[in-house]
Parts: sequence; C-alpha cells; structure tokens
Amino acid sequence: MRHIVKAYYMGGEEIRANDDINLDIEKGEFVSIVGKSGSGKSTLMNIIGALDVATSGDYFLSGEDVSHMTDNQLADIRNRMIGFVFQQYNLLPKLKVVENVELPLLYANIKAKERRERAFVALEKVGLTEKAYNMPNQLSGGQQQRVSIARALAGSPSLILADEPTGALDSKTSAQVLGFFKKLHEEGNTIIMITHDNSIAIEAKRVVRIHDGKINFDGDSEEYAGII
Repeated sequence: MRHIVKAYYMGGEEIRANDDINLDIEKGEFVSIVGKSGSGKSTLMNIIGALDVATSGDYFLSGEDVSHMTDNQLADIRNRMIGFVFQQYNLLPKLKVVENVELPLLYANIKAKERRERAFVALEKVGLTEKAYNMPNQLSGGQQQRVSIARALAGSPSLILADEPTGALDSKTSAQVLGFFKKLHEEGNTIIMITHDNSIAIEAKRVVRIHDGKINFDGDSEEYAGII
C-alpha cells in the first residue's frame, strides 16, 4: 500500500479515516492490525479486503492493482484471492457445515465433486471432518469459528483476513482459535488479523498499530509487547 487515504466529508469538513498509509506485507507473514474504536483500522481492513477502495493511493495485492477497480472487479478479487474470517462466523444456518465451507467454491464455479473434496480437506485442517454433516447450531462457538476458518481456506486464497476472530469467544476457546491461526501461518499462509485487543495482537509475529488514521507502530510483536 502506498499513500493510502480514505476521506469522508461531513458538514463540508474532510475527515481522513486513513491518512497516508504506507504498508508492505510479504507472502507468508502473520500480521495483526490493532487500534481502538475510531482509529481507522476497520476502514483499512475494508480496503485490504477489497470491500472498499481508497480515495487516493495505490494498493497492490499479489501484483494486481486493486486501487481503482469497479465493484464487479473487487468482487472477483475477494472471491479469488481473499479468505475472510469474521467475528460472528457468518455461517448460513440452513446449510450443513460442509455446504457452508463449499460456498466460496460455488461462487467460483468449481464443480460439485471438487467442491466437496476441497471442503473436506479444509475441514480436516481445522479438525472438524466428523462434524461435516452437522448444522451450525449443533456446534459450539469455537467450532463454528473453525468452520469459518475452513471456509476461508477452501478457496486457497492469497490472503486470510480475520476481523476480530476471537471477539465472540471465551479466553480458552480464543486461545484454541489463535493456535489454529499460528498453525496455518507455519504452513505458509499469509494472515492479517484485525483486533482492538493488544493481548490478541501480540499473538501475531508482527504488529501494526493505527491511531487517528495513521500507522504509529510497525514492528515485531515482542517489541510491541514491551511498550504496551
């Protein structure tokens, strides 16, 4: 990302939710982006996730310029290159677990047999193959979050983007979910985790802190732990 600005106008005044953000994340990194409510981290997440575009600046994802894409082009980028993990899981209650995991592959027009095979591979990675034909309401919160991680993995994305992934979980289950992210990172996946919680942020290898729309820390998580 180069000189990313996201500006809004309220009462004739310009408000910069992101103000000259410069950020490089390499393939295979595990990075947390941390900031308080109103810091601009959610706006930055939306731009990274191709859910929105910056007012100005350049954003390249795996070499593709995402900065000035149309809504349809952004949707294609999200489907091909980004796996999302949300705080509230966003599983469809009337679909079985394996069908929920297959959803991104359905949108990508993958044939049914391959969809099912890839969904089971993803469920195996999070230890939930035995729950494949359960309904979401038959699973615990931690299990539902693991299903959402499997769904993110199913499309073999360039980037896994996790938005407050432990926000709805107790501390024990949070630790288990973070353990899965660490394991996925060790397997070579690129993970960006958005959080307001410093104790969660330092579980990543690198921390980027946003304050008033600007990056005011970018470094090793151990270094960050020493200043908070």
